[in-house]
Amino acid sequence: MAQQSLTPDSLDLGDTARRTSIRIRWVLVALLVIGGVVNYLDRATLSVANTTIVGEFGLNATEMGVLLAAFSWPYAIANLPAGYLVDRFGPKRMYAWAAGLWSLMTMVTAAAHSFGVLYAARVALGVAESPFFTASLKVNERWFNKDERALPISIVNTGSQIANAIAPPILTGLLLTVGWRGMFVAVGALGILVMLVWLRVYRDPTLREQAIIRGEELAEARANEQAKPASWGALFRQRNTYFMILGAFGIFYTVWVYLTWLPSYLQTSRGLSLSETGWLSSLPYLCGILGVLFGGWLSGRLIRRGHSAVVSRKVPIVGGAVLAAAAVLPVAYVHSTPVALTLLSLGYFAAQVPMGCLWTLASDIAESHQVASLGAIQNFGGFLGAAMAPIVTGAILDATGNNYTYVFLVGGALLLLGGMSYLFFVKDRRA
Repeated sequence: MAQQSLTPDSLDLGDTARRTSIRIRWVLVALLVIGGVVNYLDRATLSVANTTIVGEFGLNATEMGVLLAAFSWPYAIANLPAGYLVDRFGPKRMYAWAAGLWSLMTMVTAAAHSFGVLYAARVALGVAESPFFTASLKVNERWFNKDERALPISIVNTGSQIANAIAPPILTGLLLTVGWRGMFVAVGALGILVMLVWLRVYRDPTLREQAIIRGEELAEARANEQAKPASWGALFRQRNTYFMILGAFGIFYTVWVYLTWLPSYLQTSRGLSLSETGWLSSLPYLCGILGVLFGGWLSGRLIRRGHSAVVSRKVPIVGGAVLAAAAVLPVAYVHSTPVALTLLSLGYFAAQVPMGCLWTLASDIAESHQVASLGAIQNFGGFLGAAMAPIVTGAILDATGNNYTYVFLVGGALLLLGGMSYLFFVKDRRA
């Protein structure tokens, strides 16, 4: 007997039933946002405790840069198998394992009494957190069709920016109240709670819901999944993969200069106190929330106006990278703290415009069975840049006597490199 095609029409569901059936997907998006907040709070702990830990362990800027990068190297490398594992085992199990392990590693960090233990704990944290964004991408690929996907993916990416915005005041408050060790324990415990809620709430869509969500797109995706197993190795034989790695490297590099060195910059270069830094360093990150949402909105608007999916993603990616470079480069020569903060806020807003679209672009270019894999490989490239950022920054500061001029010049140049890589070399090559 021939297999019946699953489409919304064949299932004969009314509009009300359709909306009710798939309403849970926005609950899942909300959970992913909360997960992103906790995920990035874990990452931000060391940056907020930067000067405190430097004093306690007697580190110089290069050593602190190496420690700040300890998360990013293993995170970048672990993204490769993480994408495959999410494609293979699904987002529920992989996300739950990741949340549990990264929370445990955060709490273990509180027990560190040497540079080596601190470094090892951050390495383990990087490995544990690697499935988060690929699992989020897979959830969105399963619960939203191609035309809807940009907005929920961008909303999920606001979780990291919300965390970046609230981390300085909240984590600084914890640091001043219970010390840096107590701060790590509190954030780790929050992650365990997130894991338990995820296990209780998440489920994959039923066949009926898949048909409602994706319609004819579902038949093509199923055919691809049955014809080919999930594999990321084949993606390295495609040109797009390498230019997405390069493009993400350039954009993520400068983002992670912000995430790892901004509090220290405001204290050492601008003369702000620890409490002042806690609040003022939130300003760029608040702008980043708006940047992620704007990128998703702009991409969706371009699609509705008839532009192809790939073009609709590349416009925010390239435009955001170029605008961020234009804002970051002048900071090297600005003496006014308010002007510098304004430029840094604009630069971070623009650097976040591409973020949701980067992940959505991976889902547009890859076949359904390789969505998480390509997203993970692109993220691998991004976090190579993220790993280089704190090390190179620390080395520049030691070599120049804590002068940030070359820090901003390098960051702006890499933003331009990333944008041009996407503009000229990343294309839809499936036709």
